Amino acid sequence: MATKTKSKSKTKRKAPQKNLVIVESPAKAKTIEKYLGRSYKVIASKGHVRDLPKSKMGVDIENDYDPHYISIRGKGDTIKELKSAAKKAKKVYLAADPDREGESIAWHLSHVLDLDPDDKNRVVFNEITKDAVKESFKNPRGIDMNLVDAQQARRILDRLVGYSISPLLWQKVKKGLSAGRVQSIALWLIIQREREIENFEPQEYWTIDSKFKKGRSQFAASFYGVKGKKKELPNNKAVEKILGQIDKDAPFEITKVTRKERKRQPQAPFTTSTLQQEANRKLNFRTRRTMMAAQQLYEGINIGKEGSQGLITYMRTDSTRISVIAKHEASTFIHEKYGEEYAATKPIKGKMPEGAQDAHEAIRPTSVFRTPQSLKEYLNNDQFKLYQLIWSRFMASQMTPAVMDTMAVTIEQNDVIFKANGSKMKFDGFLKVYGDGKEKDNILPDLDEGDEVKLANTNPDQHFTQPPARYSEATLIKTLEENGVGRPSTYSPTLETIQKRYYVKLVGRRFEPTELGEIVNDIIVKYFPDVVNVDFTANLEGDLDKVEDGIEDWVKVVDSFYKPFSEEVDSATEKMEKIQIKDEPAGFDCDICGAPMVIKWGVMVSSMLVHASPIVVTPSQL
Repeated sequence: MATKTKSKSKTKRKAPQKNLVIVESPAKAKTIEKYLGRSYKVIASKGHVRDLPKSKMGVDIENDYDPHYISIRGKGDTIKELKSAAKKAKKVYLAADPDREGESIAWHLSHVLDLDPDDKNRVVFNEITKDAVKESFKNPRGIDMNLVDAQQARRILDRLVGYSISPLLWQKVKKGLSAGRVQSIALWLIIQREREIENFEPQEYWTIDSKFKKGRSQFAASFYGVKGKKKELPNNKAVEKILGQIDKDAPFEITKVTRKERKRQPQAPFTTSTLQQEANRKLNFRTRRTMMAAQQLYEGINIGKEGSQGLITYMRTDSTRISVIAKHEASTFIHEKYGEEYAATKPIKGKMPEGAQDAHEAIRPTSVFRTPQSLKEYLNNDQFKLYQLIWSRFMASQMTPAVMDTMAVTIEQNDVIFKANGSKMKFDGFLKVYGDGKEKDNILPDLDEGDEVKLANTNPDQHFTQPPARYSEATLIKTLEENGVGRPSTYSPTLETIQKRYYVKLVGRRFEPTELGEIVNDIIVKYFPDVVNVDFTANLEGDLDKVEDGIEDWVKVVDSFYKPFSEEVDSATEKMEKIQIKDEPAGFDCDICGAPMVIKWGVMVSSMLVHASPIVVTPSQL
């Protein structure tokens, strides 16, 4: 008898819904998805999805500066993908960077995807590590509108300045020019420094460096003064007078010997600006190069068996604060690797810049046990050099001071005083991981008060005072920060803009203003003095910080700036005269005919070289 077989059901099971997480970059998405597991899908918005329109002001001045946001051109496919994924998702989480910019991106995404900004779907983490990411999803929050308003106020202020002054520059100077709040200050600082250099009058001064000997030992000393007082040597006549007082054949007496133990403290871990400065000084990295490598280290690098890992904490910060967990891990590593005597009981805290937000930790490695050498095979050259710098600086900040034995000696004869200073490393401390090559021993012979030494030779030398140095990227960023102008995220784009507009050029790693830059600066100084007023701009930054803290209303901040500024715009429109820019010599001749070449500036302020001798330049060539 035939047996009947039961037919199996062919009904397909519906795939379970996943939680959707939206971040800014694909690299960040890849790292985070690995940590969260199968129940999460992570995709990237690739930055902002909405912004003010490029073709017009986009700010309703008459209606409380209401911004008119539109979808960014070219983001249509990305927005479509985000909407489709959001509709299928069990829940949508917004995981943009943990700062004003990131909060603004999350807010714009909530509008595009029709999410409730008050819903607890915002997650933030200071480092992209498994523990930090998972912990953030345990404590989601609503979008912080104070952060959004602070970013929105900055964006609107910059738009009001740029879209008010730029058309004037187009009309009166050249099409394609622009002006902005922070970039105008940066340009003004560079030009002020250039004028200091131009107006500098060198002053003559002399030094007398000498060699003394005790037995077979020789050591260097320099002229200090006469009769116990320091004395300047303004000219050769003064030098001859001093040398005339000295009996070269008679002994000099050691009248004072001071021995001290001097401690050299480590520096605090990096903030954004100090990282940019040190990378420029030590690695010869431009600011953009530094931030690009830092972004990659933060978002995640594939490091073999561990997969993609975020290697440093968030790289846009003005804080030197370090978490308790990170301090403990560093202390454990230092004890194991270097010994107890190298581990600081109270690590250096560092001085916070005025106006610092302290929203994030300092820039540090996410794990000190991932040493630079252990990661070298996985990192490209820039990533390795920057990671090594960050790792070493952080480790040094958690270590003990270096200790130097110092010796200061005063040498006299006939009321003429020379001084010598010596030092010897007693304990290297933090310098074991973060030296700068300046720690060389300068050992003096064993000297005591009352000893006699002989003069071996004298070397009088003429000098002239030098003008202040032109700004490098590092020193300009430091000056902007010290004056409270701009914030960590603004320095790199500011320096890029003033170079892209050809307001300044880098010559030997130093900024020199161009004629175009001087013209634009003079216009802004004359007609818009508040825009280049350092104190005014710093106070405005402080007001934006108050908006972030919920103390100040963003509309009030914008209005207090714009009302007097708009009057300046009206006055400038009426009074400003058209300016003719001369062609700038390129500094070399044509390869073909030998005629001098000049730089022509076209409609989009992109440069081209043409002959200085009369020729016809068509619009297409410009």
